[in-house]
Amino acid sequence: MLVSMLHWRLAIAALETVMHNTIQRELTINAPQSRVYAAIADPDQVVRWFPETLEGCYAVGEQPVFGFGEHGRSQIFVAAARPDDYFAYRWVPGANHFLGDVLSVPNTLVEFHIVPLDAGSCRVTLTESGFADLPAEMLALAYTQNSKGWDFMLERLLIFCTQAR
Repeated sequence: MLVSMLHWRLAIAALETVMHNTIQRELTINAPQSRVYAAIADPDQVVRWFPETLEGCYAVGEQPVFGFGEHGRSQIFVAAARPDDYFAYRWVPGANHFLGDVLSVPNTLVEFHIVPLDAGSCRVTLTESGFADLPAEMLALAYTQNSKGWDFMLERLLIFCTQAR
């Protein structure tokens, strides 16, 4: 009986880990694919809806710092950029506000996939994965914070991309 209970608890823990490994959001934005990509990948535009500031070079292979005002600063590693349809970076999620070599510690991968739709609109799929690789003591809080945070930030992206310039 004790062995059965242990297996049951391990199975539940494994399921919870899988369930908390990835955040995914999808939204349709009534703006051209190139406009949405620029809002995400252009350093002058990303600071108008996501971080308040951006320090350093915001290019593939670089580790700039996002500034979130009173909430702190977070170093990122820009992992990939494919003009108009894909942008990705790694960071230490949640309110941890890690500064240093992001690749030297457990981190998550944030990906933006942008697909054109009809009539000049596009679909944005945000995926943040890798939460299961985080230390157990920070996994649940980081997942919860970022899950709520992405809902807020993607609404800001939508507003930014659809407002008149």
